[in-house]
Amino acid sequence: MTAFTVALVLVVAAAGLLRWRRPAWYWLAFGVTLAALRVLVRYRSVMDACGLTVPPARWRLSLARATNRPIPEPRPPRVRRLRPTRTGLVLRLKLRPGQDAFDIAAASDRLRHSFSMFGVTSREVRSGVVEVRMTGYDVLKRVQMPAETETRPMRVPVALREDGSVHYRDYRAIPHALTLGATESGKSVYQRNLVAGLAPLDVALVGIDCKQGVELFPLARRFSALADSPDTAAELLDALVARMADVYRLIRTQQRITVDVPDAEIAADIWDLPDELRPTPVVVLVDEVAELALYATKEEERRRDRIITALVRLAQLGRAAGIYLEICGQRFGSELGKGITMLRAQLTGRTAHRLNDETSANMAFGDIAPDAVLAAIQIPAELRGLAIAGDASGGWHRIRAPHTSLRQAVNLCNRYADSTPDLPELAPFRPTTGTATELVPSAKASPATA
Repeated sequence: MTAFTVALVLVVAAAGLLRWRRPAWYWLAFGVTLAALRVLVRYRSVMDACGLTVPPARWRLSLARATNRPIPEPRPPRVRRLRPTRTGLVLRLKLRPGQDAFDIAAASDRLRHSFSMFGVTSREVRSGVVEVRMTGYDVLKRVQMPAETETRPMRVPVALREDGSVHYRDYRAIPHALTLGATESGKSVYQRNLVAGLAPLDVALVGIDCKQGVELFPLARRFSALADSPDTAAELLDALVARMADVYRLIRTQQRITVDVPDAEIAADIWDLPDELRPTPVVVLVDEVAELALYATKEEERRRDRIITALVRLAQLGRAAGIYLEICGQRFGSELGKGITMLRAQLTGRTAHRLNDETSANMAFGDIAPDAVLAAIQIPAELRGLAIAGDASGGWHRIRAPHTSLRQAVNLCNRYADSTPDLPELAPFRPTTGTATELVPSAKASPATA
């Protein structure tokens, strides 16, 4: 009996230590089993308490009265599947007649308390089926990306969502995006993760960094073109507009709209072209958009109008030509001048780190998800890297990118430097670099600083 008591105390102490220092290990070792039992045992009573049950059918009531049996209890949604994950539980429910997916979403906070989980989110899979994702611990406190992620062309994992799923940047689904964040908010780390994800792909990276290139030029060996001043940026954007026109002419010559050509083979963008004819897709990263929109003289104003016009053209027409925009900045407001709101309207993806003013949050989410505005301005300063991500569908999530140091990003770009596409239109803007720097092992940084 004494040995059993000692062993039990040791197990409890180990569980407590894991829960404090390594919540992910605790969840996989103890938490997932306890949480699954808790959900299954409490399920019916919790659903009844949260108002997520429906009265029994009339024929059941009539049958109970006719046979003098007890009145059937209210029925909760039917559990189709309970699946454990490395961060929580996924509960798939079949709604009863009269229930709505919004009922589950509205009760998420009550379900979180009732099941003793860290977070609960829900989404409608299809009509009548709702997936409830429950997290067992704060997955954004110490971000650990899964070892395996789904791979598709032009789709890279960049962060982890609060429900434990991976947040992807899918350029074919969301061609252009706006990323905002104040100083020391984690915006640069998010950008490094994006470059690190794109580096192994067959894609041309084009950078515009008007802070004399301090952010993007260390990664220059993987970039096909870089600009470090507004004057160079204007010429680079004009070259991209010219490339876009050339790609459209290529698509037009390959459309072959005739009766005997199947619909699937009619080309409408570069992804419909044969592999041997398809131009290399281009991702344009603008590090600080406000530097491109500010001016002090008439000449700078003309340059500014030229730059914004080119950006708007690329945002409106660049998707089919395989040109995608990543617009980043600390501040984004209508005071940046004419054309800014037109540019924002074309930027479907929105990501906002900690912001210093509500105006920028409104520019990011005011037109697509007004309830995300408050969430964006409430991000605390000590949680660097935490961000709100949304799109034109109105949905939004809290995300956090894993910490990637500049040395790690440089090593990765140097590793894939040989696969950097050489585009003739952008040759004058190709960064000049010396011999590849030796890959230096970077010190493992604390993920809490991500």
